[in-house]
Amino acid sequence: MAEVTAQLVKILRERTGVGMMECRNALVEANGNLDDAEVVLRKRGAASAAKKASRSAKQGLIVVDIAAGANAAVVVEINCESDFVARTDDFQSLAADLASHVSASKVETVEAVLAEAFSKDASTTVGDFIKAKIAKVGENIVLQRFGRLAVSGGTISSYIHPGSQLAVAVALTSTAAANDELTNLGKDLAMQVAAADPKYIRREQVDPAHLAKEAEIARDRARNEGKPEKILDKIVEGRLTKFYEEVCLIEQPFIKDNSLTVTELIKQKGKETGGTIDVAQFVRFKVGETQSGEEPAAE
Repeated sequence: MAEVTAQLVKILRERTGVGMMECRNALVEANGNLDDAEVVLRKRGAASAAKKASRSAKQGLIVVDIAAGANAAVVVEINCESDFVARTDDFQSLAADLASHVSASKVETVEAVLAEAFSKDASTTVGDFIKAKIAKVGENIVLQRFGRLAVSGGTISSYIHPGSQLAVAVALTSTAAANDELTNLGKDLAMQVAAADPKYIRREQVDPAHLAKEAEIARDRARNEGKPEKILDKIVEGRLTKFYEEVCLIEQPFIKDNSLTVTELIKQKGKETGGTIDVAQFVRFKVGETQSGEEPAAE
């Protein structure tokens, strides 16, 4: 059998765009002949999958995988080209398997995940497994992004909008033991984040440049309305309070009872559970938002 060198693998990869492991296996099967190995890949559909990988994929699913004990979780976006494929059992199963892999993995980038041996099939990498699926379904499939949450002394809850195009996970801390009340509060807050789309948890996290821009807009607007200079500071302060209510989770009116702010709701639930509750983190993903210029929320 001819030796399959790294250089041969590299050349075949450059020719076809197929993953390193698949190229090596094809070369082994073709006894080191590059042309024959390319034919092997074409017969498997791998070469056509590589071509499909350049196509736009803006449909897909958001999957939330919460670890046993609800102290860690991942939110994962997997994209495809059409809503039809996104709704198939095969794609949904793939999305769940990828989320499970990311949850168990320790790496922090999509590129690193793609290079790992796939937890469902150790004979292939995550990236090459996805390419095999591309060849099967005839559409590009992309592991777009993921966000991690972790909490100590609390719990993680989630909300997934029907259709799985939007999902949120919220991590809560509590000085009392985690219980159903805390979990249900987390679910309510995840629904709040899904509906109201806050960018931050609290005022202190607002980007100073963002705040300065809002203050400038509020001041110029007041001047254009003919307000006296001596009261501009007061007007700006009031309009920034309204701005905080829009972008900070804990200052928003609670969507299930707008007579309460989220802060008041959390305090109320803390009294009921006998502990102090706080929002530690949230991740909100919507399918396609990173490809359309929208900013995802991950606090």
